[in-house]
Amino acid sequence: MDEPDTPVIDADRVDVVRSGKLLLDQVSMVVRPGEHWALIGPNGAGKSTLLSLLGAVQHPTRGAVSILGNQLGRTDMRELRRYIGHVDPRHDLRSALSGREIVLTGATGSIELVPRWAPSPAQEVRADRLMDMLGVAALKDASWPTLSHGERGRFLIARALMPAPGLLLLDEPATGLDVAAREQLLSAVDRLRGEHPGLATVMVTHHLEELPATTTHALLLRAGQVVASGPADDILTTKFVTACFDHPIEIDRRRGRWSARAA
Repeated sequence: MDEPDTPVIDADRVDVVRSGKLLLDQVSMVVRPGEHWALIGPNGAGKSTLLSLLGAVQHPTRGAVSILGNQLGRTDMRELRRYIGHVDPRHDLRSALSGREIVLTGATGSIELVPRWAPSPAQEVRADRLMDMLGVAALKDASWPTLSHGERGRFLIARALMPAPGLLLLDEPATGLDVAAREQLLSAVDRLRGEHPGLATVMVTHHLEELPATTTHALLLRAGQVVASGPADDILTTKFVTACFDHPIEIDRRRGRWSARAA
């Protein structure tokens, strides 16, 4: 889809207006292969709107967005979405598929299994390898309703990686997890980033404690505008996070992980 040195994401002064309301205001963001971005902001900041652009779900009102070298508005959005992995814990599955079947739906880009479709031997091997990497191989025959939220999250990451995407979007993947499940999920994210060095990721979260240690960059969003953007160590600071949430918040980083508390 793109040349090796082409940015995975290149959003240039993007506005999004819906029903007369300005949801994003002059937002710019450049993500390169192998970078892992955190997208952080309070409720209503515009994170979901920006993620919908990065996932080739909607177009900007003004400005330009290129994903994997393809400019929105000048490319087949449905075709482009095949190269973008999207992990949403609100996965709208209605049937009791097994964990392995969930992962294999990533090959077809569908929620349910496609009738009369069968995975190729290579797809079966890839599904098994991804489940092993994410620590859920022992649960491959468990049905979706019996899986914990943390286990579901790891299966959904494996599902998103099935088509070998160049971009992985993680939409609040730790939502609703207890501490142990959250740490297992974040360890799995760190591991996959190590094994796929060219993969670019964007993780949306409200909580700095949910960021993996492998996070390289951050964008802080408030009221549809960028508060700060750049290398994580420069952006995830007391000064910028306080400005983003309009509340005094003290930021600390230990052993590669961030924490936040009221100053």
